[in-house]
Amino acid sequence: MSAQAQMRALLDQLMGTARDGDETRQRVKFTDDRVCKSHLLDCCPHDILAGTRMDLGECTKIHDLALRADYEIASKERDLFFELDAMDHLESFIAECDRRTELAKKRLAETQEEISAEVSAKAEKVHELNEDIGKLLAKAEQLGAEGNVDESQKILMEVEKVRAKKKEAEEEYRNSMPASSFQQQKLRVCEVCSAYLGLHDNDRRLADHFGGKLHLGFIQIREKLDQLRKTVAEKQEKRNQDRLRRREEREREERMGRRSGSRNRDRRRSRSRDRRRRRSRSASRERRKSRSRSRERHRRHRSRSRSHSRGHRRGSRDRSSKHKSSRDRSSREKSRDRERKEKSSSERRHESTNGKSRSKRSEEREAGEI
Repeated sequence: MSAQAQMRALLDQLMGTARDGDETRQRVKFTDDRVCKSHLLDCCPHDILAGTRMDLGECTKIHDLALRADYEIASKERDLFFELDAMDHLESFIAECDRRTELAKKRLAETQEEISAEVSAKAEKVHELNEDIGKLLAKAEQLGAEGNVDESQKILMEVEKVRAKKKEAEEEYRNSMPASSFQQQKLRVCEVCSAYLGLHDNDRRLADHFGGKLHLGFIQIREKLDQLRKTVAEKQEKRNQDRLRRREEREREERMGRRSGSRNRDRRRSRSRDRRRRRSRSASRERRKSRSRSRERHRRHRSRSRSHSRGHRRGSRDRSSKHKSSRDRSSREKSRDRERKEKSSSERRHESTNGKSRSKRSEEREAGEI
């Protein structure tokens, strides 16, 4: 990889896909199923074991450092729970490795001579001391490469102590079995990386194995798997607690709703009772008012009928009195008319008699004059 490509990869890892406004790189999101979730969590076996004896080649899913940066930025804001997918991936890989380890142990048991349990225990002790020496040497080399010389020297002193213990264990193992059998190369399968380890391997061979990339890679994968299991268990417990709390809150709200509903029903019932009572009271008032109004109307009708009857009697009396007075008046007028007529007739007779007498006088007068 050129220096420019390395710089580009470093920028992608630090700033993500949107570091330079390249929209073509944002077509695939880190949430896509085609993206390796183990790569986003920096625990994909294809990356860790690359360049070792058990190189797995390229992963079938997308590996991109920029997508890992996008995931790290997004995981600070919300929980994406990608640990479950990564845990399933690593569990399947470790299960396959453990299966190969068991097969290797069976093949060794078939090819090597059977030894007693006592001799096997002594050989197992020698193997354990070899592993301790190899791990300490690998750690001392790492510290020396980092420049921590004092710590590296302390570990080398511990290596010497373990070598002394190993020599004692080898003596016990050599004395417990025949010399012909002891000369045979006794192999053992590494429980971490399933590689073969010899009982008589020198310190350099042990240091190369336990400090090698393959063994350290398997240690990293197994430690990451344990960490993921712990993280997933904690998150699942938190989710269960949140789900339980939401359920309790929902049940509490439902109980409160039922209580409020019963209270509302009681209130509605009391209101309906009050309305019915008010309606019955108003209806009774209306009935009483209508009865009082009907009574009043009856009284008024009776009083009107009485007054009408009284007025009718008064009117009849008035009419009868008026009729009588009119009859008296008419009789009086008739009598007056008769009197006038009689008077006028008497006056006419008188006048006629007076005229006749006057005419006789005038004639006598005239005759006397003549």
